[in-house]
Amino acid sequence: MALTSEATTVWTGSLLEGSGTTRLDSSKLAEFAIDWKARAEGEAGVTNPEELLGAAHSACFSMALSNILGKAGHTPESIQTTAAVTFQPGEGVTGSHLLVSARVPGVTEAEFEAFADEAKANCPISVALGGIPITIEAELA
Repeated sequence: MALTSEATTVWTGSLLEGSGTTRLDSSKLAEFAIDWKARAEGEAGVTNPEELLGAAHSACFSMALSNILGKAGHTPESIQTTAAVTFQPGEGVTGSHLLVSARVPGVTEAEFEAFADEAKANCPISVALGGIPITIEAELA
């Protein structure tokens, strides 16, 4: 059965002077302030679409890697994934870099890197991001 998740953004004003909020409707867990300065330059306390995309990519990748490891008979003790999504004004999203560290008993570094590459290629968010380069650094902790 398919699940549709929803989020809503309300924006007021022009791109450069305006601002808005993005609300996680399905979970009702959070509402985030957004504005152009946060997107183009970074701004404490205000998020941007790329940070939210990074959250989605890191969560999806971690879940995919856990699934791949489990199917191979390895239960991870922990997986930590950071997704660094780059935005270039005038160009758009130019890439996502995954930085992964995991504790997986009984797996060699080479095996882990192969599992991580498979998760990178096949997690649903990576697939959705097929128009941009996705890079990865994966290591056992």
